[in-house]
Amino acid sequence: MTSVMSLHDIDVSEFLNVLDSCEGNVYLVTPEGDKMNLKSKLSQLLGLTKLINGGKITEAYILCDNPADESRLFRLNMFGDAVHSA
Repeated sequence: MTSVMSLHDIDVSEFLNVLDSCEGNVYLVTPEGDKMNLKSKLSQLLGLTKLINGGKITEAYILCDNPADESRLFRLNMFGDAVHSA
């Protein structure tokens, strides 16, 4: 797995769109240490529901198996948009 990335005020709708375009596994890790594979729609529902405050993700970390997926999510996290093709 690649490095850990913190999320900051991510637009949830765009985040889910980017997750759908990811090729490898993407894990959401909570401050409590829970780790959920966000390629699963059930995990998205369970994991994100706990973390959403006012339509934004408040605190979480992301681990990606695929470096290209990490780049997409990093761009979304930093600039509010993502490159949907690698």
